[in-house]
Amino acid sequence: MKYSFIVMDPPTRDTFATLRDCGYDGIELNMREPFDLDAVERNLEDHNLVMPSFLTGEAYFDGLCLSSPRAEVRRQTVERLIRYVDIAHRFKSIMVVGLLQGLRRDEPDPAIAATRIRDGLRAVADVAESKGVEFVIEPVNHLQVGFHNSVAEVRNLIAEVGFPAIRPMVDTIHMNIEESSLTQPILDCGASLRHIHLCESNGGRFGSGHIPFAEVLATLRTIHYHHFASVKVYRHLAFAEAAKSSIDFLKAIES
Repeated sequence: MKYSFIVMDPPTRDTFATLRDCGYDGIELNMREPFDLDAVERNLEDHNLVMPSFLTGEAYFDGLCLSSPRAEVRRQTVERLIRYVDIAHRFKSIMVVGLLQGLRRDEPDPAIAATRIRDGLRAVADVAESKGVEFVIEPVNHLQVGFHNSVAEVRNLIAEVGFPAIRPMVDTIHMNIEESSLTQPILDCGASLRHIHLCESNGGRFGSGHIPFAEVLATLRTIHYHHFASVKVYRHLAFAEAAKSSIDFLKAIES
């Protein structure tokens, strides 16, 4: 398994060095505007890392939203994601789309929201396919995102959009809330699964909650998953300790 680590804050050179020294193969960044892509590229090369994926949800806080009742907002959201397609092409990455679907307060009617989300994703996927780029829809729990919260809902959305450029992903902390199993959704995705976030049920140190990571990794092996798994720790630990303790934990249960 190849591991990357999710970094929410703007990375420094030390960020890349720490991940390299811990034994990671990649870094998943939180895309913010403006972003110094040249510096990212230099640091990736200098530290023998890749950026297999990046998050797009920060754009929601810029006022962008795929389900917005305002056509201009939806247009700007699609334009931003198409710009991100160029970044994905440059770094041979995938982009993760979740929060940009919006919240129920953006559009209370889920059917109307779903139509807007589908239309926006089709426009983005059309450009992505022309550039050989894939992107994933993250099933985010209903407390954080208004629509397509389960893996099955995301898979149905992807089928309705109808572009091979869009693939499903899973996130263990969101599955822990939305799903009755943390392994069956992985099996249901099968070969179409393109990305995974590994996060403890409490968002903290791996092993301090109740995510069955050994079962999750075994299930990924069952479906012959060969892409990156991104580690997410956002509570209780400083960055360096979170990075080191997480990969040590995962390597131990792999052996």
